[in-house]
Amino acid sequence: MVRWAAFSCVLVPVVLVGYGISLAGAGGAALGLAAVTGVCRVLLRQSERCAARLLAEQNTAHRGRHGRTASGAHRGMRHGIGHTPVD
Repeated sequence: MVRWAAFSCVLVPVVLVGYGISLAGAGGAALGLAAVTGVCRVLLRQSERCAARLLAEQNTAHRGRHGRTASGAHRGMRHGIGHTPVD
């Protein structure tokens, strides 16, 4: 995605100059596109990190509720004759 953004930041000013826009105008358009691209990239990364953090929190909350039992304690096992639970 960043490659396409860089490509468009170069292509748009070239096309503008080709259509007769001044170099200053094309340079301003290139700077504007670069600024918008940079801001979008930062926001996208922040969104990805936030989504990953929320997913991690959901997984830890779920695991805490249905996680493994303490060592030595097995749910659903019956103790046979002569076996007593360990305190």
